[in-house]
Amino acid sequence: MPVERRKRRGTGLILPAMDLAAQRVVVMGLGRFGGGIGVTRFCVRRGADVLVTDTAPAEELRDSLKQLEGLPSVEYRLGEHNVSDFTTADLIVVNPAVDRRENRFLRAAEAAGVAMTSEIELLVAELPNRLHTIGVTGTAGKSTVTAMIGHVLERAHPDERTHVGGNLGGSLLERLDARHRPIHRDDWVVLELSSFMLEPMKAGPWSPHVAVVTNLSPNHLDRHGDFGSYVDAKQAITANQRDGDKAVFGPGVAELMDAGAARLIEVDHISPFIKELSVPGEHNRLNASLAIAALDMVGIDPRRSAEWLRGFRGLPHRLQLVAEPNGVRCFNDSKSTTPASAMLAIDAFKPQAVHAILGGYDKGSDLTELATHAARRCRAIYTIGATGDAIADAAQRSLDHGRVERCGDLEIAAATALKRAVSGEVILLSPGCASYDQFDNYEQRGERFIKLIESIASSA
Repeated sequence: MPVERRKRRGTGLILPAMDLAAQRVVVMGLGRFGGGIGVTRFCVRRGADVLVTDTAPAEELRDSLKQLEGLPSVEYRLGEHNVSDFTTADLIVVNPAVDRRENRFLRAAEAAGVAMTSEIELLVAELPNRLHTIGVTGTAGKSTVTAMIGHVLERAHPDERTHVGGNLGGSLLERLDARHRPIHRDDWVVLELSSFMLEPMKAGPWSPHVAVVTNLSPNHLDRHGDFGSYVDAKQAITANQRDGDKAVFGPGVAELMDAGAARLIEVDHISPFIKELSVPGEHNRLNASLAIAALDMVGIDPRRSAEWLRGFRGLPHRLQLVAEPNGVRCFNDSKSTTPASAMLAIDAFKPQAVHAILGGYDKGSDLTELATHAARRCRAIYTIGATGDAIADAAQRSLDHGRVERCGDLEIAAATALKRAVSGEVILLSPGCASYDQFDNYEQRGERFIKLIESIASSA
């Protein structure tokens, strides 16, 4: 049977259900870190003939290609895209990082009537029980809130599996067809959903049973164009909710987004049930409060959630304590890719105790507020990357305390900060910017920071 192409014009959205047997599926974007691996395997298992196409050459994709070795019915076009591959396909699986509106290959495919989807759309179309789905989005904190919810669900429902995925973690598509214990109706699925994932989903038909929006501030304006379009993309998380569904909004979200048919709970203060957390910062106490509210919506007592969250140790690259050389605590918060998240990280510590490493790829965000906030709160600022000079200039204009060092790269910043910090102070990598100017991704940036700190500390 052919792919069911009930497509809403201009969105390319595929509605369930699809039969991929003997269909020509183009996976657009394999990626050096394997973003297309799970969906390629899924399509092959469903009987499709798959073409994987990526503009990166084979040598740059070596690790990802190795994981697809031996798969039948897979062809590759690497180092380029070819228009005819897209216009003759039955289905195109688009990487979320690709803007469907601006990409000429996808515009040609749309003109040819070819259906488009994404890994997350394929996943949600086949999840066995929407009433056991929780989706989390927002500008800052969405990864932590997603992980907190999963942490509690695993303890509250030990006889049922909890699957955490989406923008956080690996592909859940492979678990749909797993030979041993695939995703079951009674299992819980918690998805972190980025604006790139949500943007094509607004037209329907899916939104999670419980939608959590942590906060909203300008982000990814290089892709969305303006803040209104960014918020509109996020709106997909509630756009298709129905009677009986729930929405949990953090501070200020209700002024920007509509909860629609869902029952809305607004969280603008710290839950009274939170007494102690292992992760630092008032923002993490608010993250925990959002998680507790969402869990309450699915029947878990807030007291129990708060108790289980005491043992939550945080996520890699998110205020991760990596070393304490000579009493200086060093935190890797490389996942901080927005000014808002960097300011929250700075505020997690005492004023005038933080040596902050800021800067990176320019996403078009206004960095003035971050720079002035850091100048007021930090002992010193060390700037790196493409935005380093802009941050340094803005910080120096409003500097009340501390110093600003234009370091350029992470190696110099880490070494300089470690040389100047004293016992009781904090070195914080929380760039407030993406990493693409100097690193492949925030994980690589964070791992580099950890190695630098460990190396410098061990040789001191």
